[in-house]
Amino acid sequence: MAKRWKIRPDNSTWGDWGEEDQLGRLNLINGQKVLQGIAEVKEGLTFCLSLPLDYPGGQVINKVRFPPVLKPVIRNDAPYFNYMWNQNDPNHTDIGSDDVVLLHTQYSTQWDSLAHRGALFDVFGDGNPQPVYYNGFRAGEDVVINAQHETAAKALGMENMAVHGVQGRGVLVDLFSEYGEFPRKEVGYDDLMRIMERDQVEVEKGDILCFWTGLDQMIMRMKGNPDPSIKDACAVMDGFDDKLLNWIVDSGVAAIASDNLAIEAVGKQVPKGKKGTNLPIHELCLFRLGVHLGELWFLADLAKWLKAHRRSRFLLTAPPLRLTGAVGSPVTPIATV
Repeated sequence: MAKRWKIRPDNSTWGDWGEEDQLGRLNLINGQKVLQGIAEVKEGLTFCLSLPLDYPGGQVINKVRFPPVLKPVIRNDAPYFNYMWNQNDPNHTDIGSDDVVLLHTQYSTQWDSLAHRGALFDVFGDGNPQPVYYNGFRAGEDVVINAQHETAAKALGMENMAVHGVQGRGVLVDLFSEYGEFPRKEVGYDDLMRIMERDQVEVEKGDILCFWTGLDQMIMRMKGNPDPSIKDACAVMDGFDDKLLNWIVDSGVAAIASDNLAIEAVGKQVPKGKKGTNLPIHELCLFRLGVHLGELWFLADLAKWLKAHRRSRFLLTAPPLRLTGAVGSPVTPIATV
């Protein structure tokens, strides 16, 4: 039993891989799952699954995240960008450039770490809920911020995901072909099962599940200047459908990714008369199950190719940055078919 908790949440994997585990269901991506992914490579064709990291553009989708800002480093008291080295030595013919980036780690194509979303939970059963993350790691002790607003996930940071590696079998579910862009559809368990059965999509333990809604191609079409309609477009998962949540538990998926903002509908209210989360899939996956979530992926080209070839599986390679202590990370996933 982990020392940080006596009682674990329902439908959780806390302690299943030890009291210090920081990987969650990534533990299910073992050598066998990598080989299953490799077995899906028939053509040697690759797809980049990342948006340009300055997309969606602006702050229509999320008001607290900003596009990347690139600036030069300073060298010899000057901006080191198109820097003429003959300023220092007339015999030098070199020109040099070096840049620095201010990067909001979850602005564009990203992974959420398990320290991205926690909950108040009564880990000791004493009626005193504690602010904790997956496997009972503590806000303020394991996930910290200091007086200078410097932050660190001393546990559950992105580096854990990076060191383990994220390579295995991806499985794509095409929601766009069913629901299009408008009106937005909140997809529940029955909807999902019908589409997966029709398209002969099978998901097994340790797979990485990807939902294509079409929001990615809208983002690309708007060329970095999205209008407010994008906030109400394309399918989202219905996180308040208990059958859907139970299916995620039972499916054994190792991670979930989508081309939209949060996989599930955002901005919803907690049901009247109840206390809880307004992002139930986030709470289930990040806090309880240890299932990392990928958001704003570019899946359109891959989805269309898979549909044309009557396939749904592929080799997915998607490591985050090995950025110590980060709670999110940009990612450039690659699908190989």
